[in-house]
Amino acid sequence: MGDAGGQGPDPLRIADQREFRQALKELREHRGITLKQLETETDRPGSKRLTSPTVSTTLKADALPDWDFVAAYVTACGVTGEGLKRWERAWEAVRKGTAPVEPDGAAGTPLPPPPPPGRWWQRAGRWLRTRRGLVAGGSAVTALSLAAAVGGWQIHVRHVQAQRDHDEQVQAAEAFARSHCGSRNTALMVHAGECTGVTDGQDGAGVFGSGLKPVLTALGAENRQTVKDGDYVTIGFLAPLTSQGKQKDLTLDQFVGEIEGAYTAVERANESDSHPKIRLVLANMGSGEERWAHAVEGLKAEKGLVAVVGMGLSQQQSVDAARALSKAGIAMVADLITADGFDSTGAIDPHGPINGLVRVAMPNKDQLTALGKKLDTGPHTVALIGSDVTPAGGNDLYTKSLENGFRTIPSLSKYLDDDSPDFPFSPQGGADAAMPSIGQNLCRGADSIDVVYYAARAKYLPTFLEALRHRSCYKKPITVVTGSDAAALDPAMKALHDPEAPITVMYASFPSPAGLSAPAHRDHGLYTGFVQAFTSDHHGRHFPAGHLERSYWPVLAHDAVLTAATAIHTAAANAAGHTPNRYDVTNQLYTLGDEAVPAATGRLGINRQGNRTDLPVTIHTLPAPD
Repeated sequence: MGDAGGQGPDPLRIADQREFRQALKELREHRGITLKQLETETDRPGSKRLTSPTVSTTLKADALPDWDFVAAYVTACGVTGEGLKRWERAWEAVRKGTAPVEPDGAAGTPLPPPPPPGRWWQRAGRWLRTRRGLVAGGSAVTALSLAAAVGGWQIHVRHVQAQRDHDEQVQAAEAFARSHCGSRNTALMVHAGECTGVTDGQDGAGVFGSGLKPVLTALGAENRQTVKDGDYVTIGFLAPLTSQGKQKDLTLDQFVGEIEGAYTAVERANESDSHPKIRLVLANMGSGEERWAHAVEGLKAEKGLVAVVGMGLSQQQSVDAARALSKAGIAMVADLITADGFDSTGAIDPHGPINGLVRVAMPNKDQLTALGKKLDTGPHTVALIGSDVTPAGGNDLYTKSLENGFRTIPSLSKYLDDDSPDFPFSPQGGADAAMPSIGQNLCRGADSIDVVYYAARAKYLPTFLEALRHRSCYKKPITVVTGSDAAALDPAMKALHDPEAPITVMYASFPSPAGLSAPAHRDHGLYTGFVQAFTSDHHGRHFPAGHLERSYWPVLAHDAVLTAATAIHTAAANAAGHTPNRYDVTNQLYTLGDEAVPAATGRLGINRQGNRTDLPVTIHTLPAPD
């Protein structure tokens, strides 16, 4: 790797993560720094403290150390200024698979030109083999001619070998690109036909599919400017960002608007006078979140990572990802997850608190409590329909949480007894086949069901509503009570507008876009400001305004990033001149009191359990009342 100016190993000549770790060892030895001195030098504000076990474990692991480790390590070894920048360039190149930055030596000796046509050396050989040629030429000529023939053959062999080596290199490069989503970024991997992992927008706008091209193009440009300015921290957005088709997809392709909303928050933060600036990276867990561990490891390796937002959907993989990030001391702000207990308490499973996890979504308990008050108007005959697994077979914590709420919140559970119909179904068995039978079983003469507690995903609701429309007792009015997932329903669907079959869907969530922007809403200016920013120019790209009407995902993603940014900038103001790290940001999240965050859904704070304060719970009915 060489020694740049006698200052230790030259990082720009490092070719891979193994050489990178070896170079770090050589740097410390070259500077005569002991492990004890390293720990002492890094035990200061703004630096990652490197204990002897941490250094030993990190440098033995078959992986590229994260940038926080590298920056603290080389700085403790006396490398600063331009030298530190060289190490950063080398680290980025190794991470993206473009190392070395400056290869050793010259470009190499040019290959000799290919042999001319006609295979002259073969003709020369045949000539040498003739008696006439041997006699006429004499022994000296024979030797020279033979040498020329052998030399020509050696040139040919070298040319063939060079061409073979070149072909193998091309094939290897093509195979690498195929497995890394057409990029040279080792943090991106193709799994089951989906591109998963982490990108900062520099790996091609189409790595996660055509839908995200506009926002990834804008993100790449925004990040280039942020990094150029120098003073920045990194936020990761963790979510399922690809789809394997409608059968297995729970996002209903709403993730495009979600990322557009998150990007809008970053752009607005960077346009302000606040520091540090924010670099946003996207981490795709895959449509079923099966690659959550790969995505989390990619995020942990990102330079200057101080927070992760998004966190996916209410399923087990999201909980596992949160626990892994919490263990690494990384702050998290969930945008969409409403399952009860997905917060700092960790009550969503029996494994204890999840420190650093907060959210801006509306918990299921708050939604159902409001619905119970609305429903508590008289006698009802109720059935419960539920599905507690995802299409991939994992635990669906959103639907489990809904069912638990229906059974435990007094204003709802009082309508359920041992004789109440209960219809569990599995999406793996085909929801379309189950719904007509369930719908027909709700007809019981005078005791026909008039309220359904629907503890399943909204993607199956259209099929269920159509089944209700065609049940034998279709003329009896029926109300379907469910969670905020129903906000994704098309309000114009035929099943909701058949006068012969009166069906109502009722759910609780945030105010509608019209409600958020209405003058009567206290914080309507915050929402209209968000809409204006969302629909403006983004480095030459524009996001469809229709994405804001379709669901709450864009505005909640915006508010999650804004919450993280508020914690970052508040921590920076209190950090005595150093750039805040992940621990500073985690601590600051819990100091965001009521109305500290000027969120587009309404000013909010974060309580000790990690849930938002000032919940603007609104009851929605479909079809909307006249």
